[in-house]
Amino acid sequence: MMRKKTTIPDILQMKQEGRRITVLTAYDFPFARLVDGGGVDLILVGDSAGVVVAGHDTTLPVTMDEMIYHVKAVRRAEPKALVVADMPFMSCQTGIEDACRNCGRMIKEGGAEAVKIEGGTNMAHVIRAVASIDIPVMGHIGLTPQSIHRMGGYKVQGRKDQGERIVEDALAVEAAGAFSVVLEGIPSRLAARISAELSIPTIGIGAGPACDGQVLVIHDILGLCEKYSPKFVKRYADLGPVISEAVRQYVSEVRSGEFPDEEHSFS
Repeated sequence: MMRKKTTIPDILQMKQEGRRITVLTAYDFPFARLVDGGGVDLILVGDSAGVVVAGHDTTLPVTMDEMIYHVKAVRRAEPKALVVADMPFMSCQTGIEDACRNCGRMIKEGGAEAVKIEGGTNMAHVIRAVASIDIPVMGHIGLTPQSIHRMGGYKVQGRKDQGERIVEDALAVEAAGAFSVVLEGIPSRLAARISAELSIPTIGIGAGPACDGQVLVIHDILGLCEKYSPKFVKRYADLGPVISEAVRQYVSEVRSGEFPDEEHSFS
C-alpha cells in the first residue's frame, strides 16, 4: 500500500491512539530522501544544522536565510513525512509582527508545513499569534539550545524545584495553540507527567521513554558528529570510518594511476 502524506491531524491522532511518533532531522535533499525512505513520521529541519553541518559550537549563529535554504532542499525530496522547520535565534524574539512575518517566510519561501519555536511561558504570546494565522507551531521546552547562555551550557533542566516551571511552560505552550511540544533534556519522570497531562503530543529528546514520540539528530545516530556525544544519543551506525576509508582508497588509486581505468572512461 502506498504511504500517504503525514499531516498535522495525523500527528494528533497518533497520540490519541497511543502510536509512537518518530522524528529525525534532515538538512538536505539526499538525507531527506533517506530519512523519509526509512519511514519517519516527521522530518525536523533543525537549526542544529549550524552545529552538525556548518561547524558552529552552538545554534545561535544560524540565520533565517540559511534555514530557508535547508528547508527548500528537504522539500525537494517530496517527503511523505511532515516537514517542520526550526525558527532560528532572534527570528521570533523581537515581537509578534516579526515572528509572524518570519514564520510566514518559512512556510511560503521554504515550503515548511509547520514551524518549531523554542520557549515556554515567555514565548506563549508569540506561539498564539503565529498559530492564529494558521501556521502550525511545535513548541520546545526544557533544555532549549537557544538559551544556552542563560542555562550555562547544555545542562539537564527540571531537576529539584525547576520541575513545576517546566510543567507551566508545557501547559502554556498547549494553551497557546501548539500542535505538539519537544521536551529536551529533562528527567524521565517529569516528561512522563507532562505527557500524561497534555492533550497534544510530546516529542522527547533526552526525556525518557514516556513521551509520545522521539527525535534525534541524523548525524548523531550515524556517527557523523564528533563535536559532542550526549548521553541520550543512541548510535545506530558508525559511518565516519566507512567514509574515511572510501576517501583513503580513492586518494590511493588516483595517486597510483589505478583510477580512472578503462571501465570509468569514455571511448
